[in-house]
Amino acid sequence: MRAVLQRVTRASVRVGGETVGEIGAGLVVLLGVARDDAEPDARYLVEKIANLRVFDDAEGRMNVSVVEGGGALLVVSQFTLYGDARRGRRPSWIEAAPPEAAQGLYEFFVAEARRAGLPVETGSFRKMMEVELVNDGPVTLLLDSRKLF
Repeated sequence: MRAVLQRVTRASVRVGGETVGEIGAGLVVLLGVARDDAEPDARYLVEKIANLRVFDDAEGRMNVSVVEGGGALLVVSQFTLYGDARRGRRPSWIEAAPPEAAQGLYEFFVAEARRAGLPVETGSFRKMMEVELVNDGPVTLLLDSRKLF
């Protein structure tokens, strides 16, 4: 499971011109699910994201987590994180999980983040979305649950 995190001052996602998710300060989580991902991958990423110190403390050092800082998550499904563009001109999506499996793990990730006490907004799975954000810093990080196992 892969996640691109962006620290934001605000962010929103629209589907068909209607806002379906919106946060103030927090993290946008673009979440991709691989074919062989399972619940432990989602649990690992939720724990990592909730406790990652990427917000400034009183001295301006990145020493505060989204939980400690009272921020929120905007979680957006992003199967293209598993696009392989090493060959040819069209990316291959073979490493991405099929939509049915991906949706289940995406929803599990969101539920685990809420269980961890985080306010969570989402996009709409398998819909064309417009994501708008103000990247704060800018701070952007890539997490991959498979880099651990």
